[in-house]
Amino acid sequence: METRFATTIGEKEIIFDLRELASQANGTCLVRLGDTVVLVTSLMADPGGVDRGYFPLMVDYEEKFYAAGKILGSRFMRREGKPNDEAIITARLIDRAIRPLFPKGFKDEVQIAVTCLSWDGENDPDILGLVGTSLALSISDTPWEGPLGAVRVSRLDGKFILNPTYKEREQSDLDLLISGVKDGNNIVVNMIEASANEVPDEIFEQAVQEALPGIKQMIAIQEEIVLKRGKPKTSFEKQELPKEVAQEVWLATGDRLKEALFTGDPKERMKNARLVKQEVLLSLKETHQDSLSLIASLLEEETERLIHEAVIQDGKRVDNRDLDQIRELGGEVGVLPRTHGSGIFQRGETRALSILTLGAPGDYKIVEGMEIVDKKRFMHHYNFPSYSTGEIKPMRGPGRREIGHGMLVEKALLPLIPLFEEFPYTIRIVTEIVSSNGSTSMASVCASSLALMDAGVPIARPVAGISCGLMMNEKKEWKVLTDIQGPEDQHGDMDFKVAGTTKGITAVQLDVKVRGLNMDIVHQTLDLTKKARHTILEHAILPVLQAPRPDLSPYAPRILIVHIPKEKIGMVIGSGGKTIHKIVEETGAIIDIEDDGTVFISASKKEAAEKAADIVRNLVREAKEGEIFEGKVIKIMDFGAFVEVLPGQEGLVHISQLSLARVEKVEDVVKVGERVIVKVIGIDNLGRINLSMKAVGENDKPS
Repeated sequence: METRFATTIGEKEIIFDLRELASQANGTCLVRLGDTVVLVTSLMADPGGVDRGYFPLMVDYEEKFYAAGKILGSRFMRREGKPNDEAIITARLIDRAIRPLFPKGFKDEVQIAVTCLSWDGENDPDILGLVGTSLALSISDTPWEGPLGAVRVSRLDGKFILNPTYKEREQSDLDLLISGVKDGNNIVVNMIEASANEVPDEIFEQAVQEALPGIKQMIAIQEEIVLKRGKPKTSFEKQELPKEVAQEVWLATGDRLKEALFTGDPKERMKNARLVKQEVLLSLKETHQDSLSLIASLLEEETERLIHEAVIQDGKRVDNRDLDQIRELGGEVGVLPRTHGSGIFQRGETRALSILTLGAPGDYKIVEGMEIVDKKRFMHHYNFPSYSTGEIKPMRGPGRREIGHGMLVEKALLPLIPLFEEFPYTIRIVTEIVSSNGSTSMASVCASSLALMDAGVPIARPVAGISCGLMMNEKKEWKVLTDIQGPEDQHGDMDFKVAGTTKGITAVQLDVKVRGLNMDIVHQTLDLTKKARHTILEHAILPVLQAPRPDLSPYAPRILIVHIPKEKIGMVIGSGGKTIHKIVEETGAIIDIEDDGTVFISASKKEAAEKAADIVRNLVREAKEGEIFEGKVIKIMDFGAFVEVLPGQEGLVHISQLSLARVEKVEDVVKVGERVIVKVIGIDNLGRINLSMKAVGENDKPS
């Protein structure tokens, strides 16, 4: 039986190995690019299990340290722990790509496990995990309407590269991961995850277009494999209400649902629609207790149909806005008195509060994983408390959604964060979603831009973000909506988020609920998001602050930079850290020393930082002939006194140089511990310093 299949994308061979390592899974495969190898398994629970009221799809991506030949973790826990943020992002993008391709109404439990077994340091396993998941589902008996193809696109020196290496991606101004499926004879896009360095919107669209042939090729190889190795699919029929029960539902509902959605106060419409559905369910509870979940689903489908129909046929939205109209905008900065920077961004009922904290260089986060061990000096964290949606839920820390949104905002802002050499602070932004009604991640981008400028972080220009939605019916008629709110997100067919500046795009994320988007939809959406970004910048960000504040908050730490010779780092640290600890105790400053001799000195007050900087400079400074010092007498000999002129540096004042008058005994002029003014009169070839007290003039002052 044939087990090895291969295709070449962007001059790189991708190999699919179908030996059944995980023989008890419904579908499994190994995928290889270079020496990076992932194992993918797909499992489906027995049909007819517990109906949870939703589709319980679980996607797990696991990085194994052995894949990179590493033994990581603490000394007490030399094994992998919970997934890091990067692994969660990979799991989420796989989930977002495959979820729309399960049959509507399918609710049996499915789990995807992607395990990186080997990593070559050149090829990212995430793209292999995505196409491997597609193949594992396609050859399994799980009902799934794939396969899908996926490629990564970068742009280097104006040229697009498919499935680039890490090095090529670092040098690129675009990192686009995109997946798509067949729709008739065409390829449609069903997932995007991208970061960019202010790439023009039209260039980004070209990159999407460039990816389509590679996606088509990835689908073709999977179709070939399915013909040879695929299992028959398990039959699935969506549960439907009996016609007579459905008729009772419509009689009980009448036109009330439509009237609730499109009449009266726009802010109350979704609430009124919920009340109608609750009343209908309550009226049928006694007679159709066993069918209530199906009745609820039918009412949700009717809500979705009415919203779609109004938009597509009449251009009418639930809140009466035009299709390309943004809700009321607002911005504010400096809202919290003791934080280093803060900003509020409002779009309709969505409000995001971003708080920025500046830290010392040593406050960085250590990122330790299979692919990377690095210091992270810019972080964005996103919180979505239950009160933001008017719900009562336990607040138990960030979940996958919060981590995903936080990372998306971080990607959007990162191209504008100044280089560490220019602004040597660790920067952390926390966004609290205090009120939610659609596209909170893009609101977080806007609020964070305000917080950055309020804190005086020297960004070149602010970033804004917007999300567009889609309504598409069974006839493939469609309309794009700018600035989707809650019901348009919940009942609509896409969430197309784009963040960027006046110069271009910095981040994109796309989810769909339909099969995919053709290039006409992609083109129109990119055009609308560009206009919307500029509108937000013009009306809600730049009127609040045109540019970053010239000064940091008085509560932010002050950082001074001192450069010392590499060979003198040990002199500043001292034996067992004794010297540096003494400086810290004396000044209260925080001192971080880089391997190249760069010393970062941080303190809450500038005076403390300057005092510590002077001590460090003096530690490595070399006395020069003619300089005047105030030194401390540390030792007395018959022939003279030794005076410490700089930390760790002493010189000899010969008895003949103690005074203009003749000196019989050194103790007659100076005593140990006494501070005296001395002048450097010579340095011999061994580096020994000769000092004089009698050579000091009346107007001479210490250096």
